[in-house]
Amino acid sequence: MYFAALLARTEDGWEASDTELDDVETLSDLADLAREASPEEDTVLVLIEQENGWFGVVRVDGEEDPRVFVSDAAIAARSSYGELLLTDELLGREPGDDGTDLDALDLDGTEDGEPEGAGDDADDGTGAGAVPQGPVGDAALLDDFGVSEKQLLAFESDALSEIAEALEAADILEAVR
Repeated sequence: MYFAALLARTEDGWEASDTELDDVETLSDLADLAREASPEEDTVLVLIEQENGWFGVVRVDGEEDPRVFVSDAAIAARSSYGELLLTDELLGREPGDDGTDLDALDLDGTEDGEPEGAGDDADDGTGAGAVPQGPVGDAALLDDFGVSEKQLLAFESDALSEIAEALEAADILEAVR
């Protein structure tokens, strides 16, 4: 089960709203959705969580490029919501590079010197074979709100609630959950 919410920083504190990501296809679309939540160009956090799987935080400050953190890229890569956060730039690869070396493939689809079927477990067809295990992105994106990189990396089971607690926004996040 997924949960997604927007936390917008205002003069009066944080304002939360749940959000549907069904029409969001790219990180740019997600950033635009976040910007709409704050007409004053305040900071907006997009919080996404797959229960017992992974969580992501996207920080949008006005017209600046979004900053992204994903707690476990390999697990998130298997999710449509995770895929939109895991851009080529975030994963440190060239656009369109899914980690497959097409020049090393024989005509039968196996890699040079590799028996047929040997590489079938490495990639599930989604390009996830090229995605690293563990956290990726900007773990310091909440430092100025009192959530250190070390804390963000330590959050596990109920990460969004823990983040909201650290931001002093737990009550408003729970109200939209």
